[in-house]
Amino acid sequence: MNARKLRKTYIDFFKARGHAEIKSAPLVPENDPTVLFTTAGMHPLVPFLLGEKHPAGTRLVNVQKCLRTGDIEEVGDTTHLTFFEMLGNWSLGDYFKEEAIRYSYEFLTDVLGLTQDRLWVSCFAGDADAPRDEEAAQAWRDLGIPEDRIVFLGKKDNWWGPAGETGPCGPDTEMFVELEQPPCGAECGITCNCGKFVEIWNDVFMQYNKTAEGRYEPLKQKNVDTGMGVERVAAVLQGKKSAYETELFAPLFRTITEISGQQNPEATRSGRIVAEHMRAATFLMGDGVRPGNVDQAYILRRLIRRAIREARMLGVRGSFAVRLADCVIREYGDVYCELKQNEGFIREEMSREEGQFSATLERGTREFNKLIESFPPHVDRKVVSGRKAFYLYETFGFPLELTVEMARERGFDVDTKGFDAAFRKHQEKSRKGAEQKFKGGLADQSERTTALHTATHLLHAALRRVLGDHVKQAGSNITAKRLRFDFTHPQKVTPEELKRVESIVNDVINDDLPIDSEEMTLKDAQDSGAIGLFGDRYGERVKVYSIGNFSMEVCGGPHAKRTGDLGKFRIRKEESSSRGVRRIKAVLE
Repeated sequence: MNARKLRKTYIDFFKARGHAEIKSAPLVPENDPTVLFTTAGMHPLVPFLLGEKHPAGTRLVNVQKCLRTGDIEEVGDTTHLTFFEMLGNWSLGDYFKEEAIRYSYEFLTDVLGLTQDRLWVSCFAGDADAPRDEEAAQAWRDLGIPEDRIVFLGKKDNWWGPAGETGPCGPDTEMFVELEQPPCGAECGITCNCGKFVEIWNDVFMQYNKTAEGRYEPLKQKNVDTGMGVERVAAVLQGKKSAYETELFAPLFRTITEISGQQNPEATRSGRIVAEHMRAATFLMGDGVRPGNVDQAYILRRLIRRAIREARMLGVRGSFAVRLADCVIREYGDVYCELKQNEGFIREEMSREEGQFSATLERGTREFNKLIESFPPHVDRKVVSGRKAFYLYETFGFPLELTVEMARERGFDVDTKGFDAAFRKHQEKSRKGAEQKFKGGLADQSERTTALHTATHLLHAALRRVLGDHVKQAGSNITAKRLRFDFTHPQKVTPEELKRVESIVNDVINDDLPIDSEEMTLKDAQDSGAIGLFGDRYGERVKVYSIGNFSMEVCGGPHAKRTGDLGKFRIRKEESSSRGVRRIKAVLE
């Protein structure tokens, strides 16, 4: 079964069982300080997992675009991806463990044709916080899974959340497929990384709320959140060793062969990096992200530049990025229409970034030549230090292999161990920085964040009044301390304009206007004048929040009850986010 059929079959299966299909949310999440990108299907559903009513009902299904950046440096092997598609179905206070497990089993066996003797499952083993999940295990036994194929594991393997310090969490049950290859040893099992067992699906049972005191209290609304990766399942069903061997990547690899002359690029580390990163970058641009120096824009730039470096390792010398972006748009455009809608933007930004980085590589080559020429001619053993090799990598994007190759041509060696040590130190520093930056809780729906979220509606409307109707939201990020709002505007906002915006927002707060919500069709919302990030991101029914006659916006919430609850609004900073996009940081005092 190919990926196209898999997507449709999955959606049809759950729609036949009362689930409403919802759109994939963008890769850049709204109002979530814990992550740069949407990393799972549940991220856009957090308010509804916490009890808010979803316009589409209590049973949902979709295919969600996801991007995870923790393993960027690992991409190039046969397993890691940054961008992937996640099949998911949800129960928001509706059915629970027995039904969720039965649906999973029926889809895997009756629909996908996986025989029961290839399936293994794991369940939560229990600890001081929560008991052993016998309910899930019994559901599997009732379906015929033998006791010796049900494995109980601890929190590390079979528990989800909370995403932050507090919030919804609970045990999960994972499904594994046993592949036709010999075990790696007597202890080989589902926790082994030898490749014999592939995790194919995960059902999360959100039944607890972790409090600030560390207690796990039962949730009033128990939810089911499931996830199954399209790429991984397609590879298993097609008998392939990795997603890179499936039709999802075949057109990209054909194009790479055409532009490089390299046969079988899928068998090379560089080929896999180029294909994977260009696919991810195209999808990010499809959601309106431009390459830049901070946050999502920086990750996009990093993906493109890493792909360009590795393309050079394959022998590519001319421009190629737009051709690979065209390939992604052609293959995915009918599934994700935003790719076709933003085709011009994608091609323009991809070409611009490739041109800029080509110039950077030229400067790096000059820097490398100066480094080589600085060595005294009488030195017997000529070695480029690991520190200097890492400087070329970090500053100019030179992969170690390129530095080694260029050094060899000049009769030099490279201290690769020193480079590895510098690289590990850099990774650890970056990881700690990321953990600190995104330490907040995904499920933080406190009064403070709710008030700040509501303030973004006021800010959005005020900006449009002061700067013009061309202003549109380009992203937002909220912590308990501040809001950050990105919007389209071609130049710096003047201090006078910022003062007017601030004054308008505070006037609305002082008016103590009511904040009302109403469910309606997407067309009715647009016809009524509601603003929002429309495109193809919403389902047929949406929530529209009105703040008196000042603001009307499509949004998922949560919101304050009245503007008078917000406090004094203060703009702290206005700056560029990326080309054509400005950023405001503000607080409520």
